[in-house]
Amino acid sequence: MRGFMDATATLRGIHLGDLYVATPVMLAPMAGVTNPPFRQLCREEAEKGLRAAGYHPLKEEHIPGTFAPAGLWVCEMITSRALVERERQTMTMIEPDPLDPVRSIQLYGVEPKTVAAGIRMLISENRADHIDLNFGCPAPKVTRKGGGSALPWKLDLYEELVTRAVEAAREASKDRDFTIPVTIKFRIGIDGDHETFKDTARIAEDAGIVGFTLHARTTAQHYAGQAQWQYIADLVGQTALPVLGNGDIFEAEDAKRCMQETGCCGVAVGRGAQGRPWIFHDIAAMMHGSDALRLPGIREVAETIIRHAELSIEHFHDENRAMRELRKHIGWYLRGYAVGGAQRQTLGLVSTLDELKERLGELDLNQGFPDAAHGARGRAGREKQPRLPDGWLDSRELSEAQAAKIHEAEVDVDGG
Repeated sequence: MRGFMDATATLRGIHLGDLYVATPVMLAPMAGVTNPPFRQLCREEAEKGLRAAGYHPLKEEHIPGTFAPAGLWVCEMITSRALVERERQTMTMIEPDPLDPVRSIQLYGVEPKTVAAGIRMLISENRADHIDLNFGCPAPKVTRKGGGSALPWKLDLYEELVTRAVEAAREASKDRDFTIPVTIKFRIGIDGDHETFKDTARIAEDAGIVGFTLHARTTAQHYAGQAQWQYIADLVGQTALPVLGNGDIFEAEDAKRCMQETGCCGVAVGRGAQGRPWIFHDIAAMMHGSDALRLPGIREVAETIIRHAELSIEHFHDENRAMRELRKHIGWYLRGYAVGGAQRQTLGLVSTLDELKERLGELDLNQGFPDAAHGARGRAGREKQPRLPDGWLDSRELSEAQAAKIHEAEVDVDGG
């Protein structure tokens, strides 16, 4: 079912190859944000939304790893080279939310053989049930070397990469009960004069990719301006595969409108989830026919922050590091609530769980949910000239010089 007519309609799930996603919503990967503790909080909120809608999935009817009742909770972007080299931080990043029924990992790479090796490793070592390939990262440090959202411009490299990725997944899945699905996330193109999304989707579908997420902006837009959802509609009209719309999904109402306007079968949420894991409660409830909303007062937000801290300490096995990782989340959680500058500053410096609890206890915990907590999240910035390798736009094929240097696009990349 493509889209739905109103907030009380019940949305059908989607099939990504052998994977059935009963609630077509995805937590979009964000570097330094979508680690296992945060993914767990988002998943739990979506599950509460299912219960609010009266949806009770029967997991026992499905092979383990093939049924995502509440959505897909994708880890931070992983570089294929760091993965095959078993870099310690990367191996920590791919640790799953232990109760997630479908372990989703987003892989970034520029060398087909290395991406294929990473996929074989993930599957043969039983580390993933779903793999998403990143062709959407607009970060200058990535695109200036030909990676991320710059890569689909080079049709020969892109076709070889997605083809070998799918072949590797199929080969490595031979002894399993199901084939690990491979999906891709990408952008409209480099800029308005160099669109790539139609070729990106066509080549991927021919290669055996089973689903798409389109961030409806160009590399040049980065996160500026408004997402151009009409391109999502164009993609839906081109393919029979599931399409998730991405860009400017900040409320459940945005998800509903995106699906209605474009016909996409679901949404991916990135910045809209920062400090607001309960957005997935609202979207999941809506997708299953309920208008239930989670509008937490600050006391409940404080309880969520503490739980986030506890999960982080458990994950990192290091209280100090866990609190450092949490600090940016605290600012996002408290956005829109009446919290003074001095209090925000001290909360941004906490180094222990006890200190966090003490500082949160000093807030006015009688506040309800403020209107100011609604709306856009994350930095938008301005449109900017894409950073690309010299001569990158001169041809849709790699030159010998570009091919010799493309491996550099995986150096010093930690997400996007």
